[in-house]
Amino acid sequence: MRIVFMGSGPLACPALASLLEAPDHQVPLVVTQPDRPSGRRLHLAACPVRKLAVGRGIPVLSPEKVGAPDVVARLKALSPDLIVVADFGQFLTASVLAIPGRGTVNIHPSLLPRYRGAAPVQWAIANGDTATGVTILYVTEKMDAGDIILQEKVPIREDATCESLTPLLAHLGAALLLRALRAIEAGAAPRIPQDEAAVILAPKLKKEDGRVDWEMPAEAIRNRVRGFQPWPGCFCEVPEGSGHHVKILKARVESAAGHVGHALEWSGDGPLIACGDQSLRLLELQPEGKKPMSASAYVNGHKLRVGDRLG
Repeated sequence: MRIVFMGSGPLACPALASLLEAPDHQVPLVVTQPDRPSGRRLHLAACPVRKLAVGRGIPVLSPEKVGAPDVVARLKALSPDLIVVADFGQFLTASVLAIPGRGTVNIHPSLLPRYRGAAPVQWAIANGDTATGVTILYVTEKMDAGDIILQEKVPIREDATCESLTPLLAHLGAALLLRALRAIEAGAAPRIPQDEAAVILAPKLKKEDGRVDWEMPAEAIRNRVRGFQPWPGCFCEVPEGSGHHVKILKARVESAAGHVGHALEWSGDGPLIACGDQSLRLLELQPEGKKPMSASAYVNGHKLRVGDRLG
């Protein structure tokens, strides 16, 4: 089949690589997001999919809006059998969805209808789920609501972070995509409607989502620490009112209790902070403008006391 690939982020790269290596399919065009400012100096940087496509000699289109008339015209001229979408970041209009003869399919890193939206991996971990997976589905005008073709479940390890789980899901998605393409080409792809009553949303993360609320149970905070890496991260003010923020990179739950948000210990493996339920031992931290460090090293360099409150 002639397949136009639309993707931008790292989750999409294994799928594109698999398509380019598949002898039965042709990829005449890759559509990505435009180059965006990146790094401290905000230099324009290409997204991972663009880098991969250019390296393989595949033509690349990077429109601000994929539904713009000139983009739609170019896509129509290619007469693709199928459009494949993965980690793209743009909404597909009806004019785009009408182009490919066999439809448009998406690789979504969750067990739909759980976690429709922009941050499914992050919210699955942050909500304490013990399993997630990948869904291959047909794309409709309603976000992540199309019929399911294939789905596969994987466990979420106790120590998994978004950063560690995403590559695993990306490679699983690539393998599932090839299976789905074989079924589509043979005219045997299933179309399983989603249960609208079981929908859980996974909205795009904001910086403020990473601010620690010590009133939450310690386990819920630890899950957010894992799920919100590398961005926005989980951060707090040490001590409250100082304006000095620290990212929490690793933590463990302990059974001690005390005044919420106050340090029960300021020694050993790291600070022990009372939460709404149980307490959280901070094990690895990153002060503003500095590299990550063990929480014990942080304690040695900061004169704080038991009873101090964290913001």
